[in-house]
Amino acid sequence: MAESASPAASGSEAVPAPTGFSFSATPAPAVAAAGAATDSSEAAAAVPEKKKTDAKEEESTAQFTPVVTLDEVDVQSGEEEEEIIYCQRGKLFIYGETLLDVGSGNKQWNERGIGDIRILKHREHQGMRVLMRQEKTMKVIVNHALDPRIKLEPNVGSDRSWVWSAFDFATGELVETVFAIRFADSDIANAFKTIFEEQQTEMEKVLAGADSETGAVEADEVAAALAGLSTKEEGATAEGDGDAADAAGEVAKEE
Repeated sequence: MAESASPAASGSEAVPAPTGFSFSATPAPAVAAAGAATDSSEAAAAVPEKKKTDAKEEESTAQFTPVVTLDEVDVQSGEEEEEIIYCQRGKLFIYGETLLDVGSGNKQWNERGIGDIRILKHREHQGMRVLMRQEKTMKVIVNHALDPRIKLEPNVGSDRSWVWSAFDFATGELVETVFAIRFADSDIANAFKTIFEEQQTEMEKVLAGADSETGAVEADEVAAALAGLSTKEEGATAEGDGDAADAAGEVAKEE
């Protein structure tokens, strides 16, 4: 009886699981933990500890003297003696040949730039001109007198654009140029046309006044010259009358 019970008792005893070997690709937890501890200790030994320093970073106080000294230059735009009558942002186009089509006769609308188109009035002689500079570069792209003969025509297919022709001096040479300006909306375009034509009327009065003043001065000069001539002629006539009287007296004495 005792011998038959011993196998059962031995069979009920638990068999301990292997801890150092496994057929799976994942290592046993105990082995993995041991390997991780070893790696971390080696990494900690490989990285040196940072030295704690309380020293503050020194700021550079070096000064460098420029090799070339540039003097401040007062740049004048040529608009110092003028006041702004009108100013509005728009996009400018010019009808003509491109640089690649010079001499070919092929003309088309070319964008010239975006900027503020302004009507300027000189404070002294009251003359007005249309001036527009390109944004950022400040290059002059429109510069012509506000001639009363200029006619603003509506651009085909657009209610916010106007077309006109003028003798422009933006390039330094007087060139007849066809312009087109496009605004943000039709209200701005209509306001531009209204002010443009009103200032044309004022410019016409200024030109008429200048012509009349010039003519009056010339007339005064001519009148003064004629008065001088008539005075000389009267003096010459008086001298001639005196000579004639002397001659008549001498003849009477001889008789």
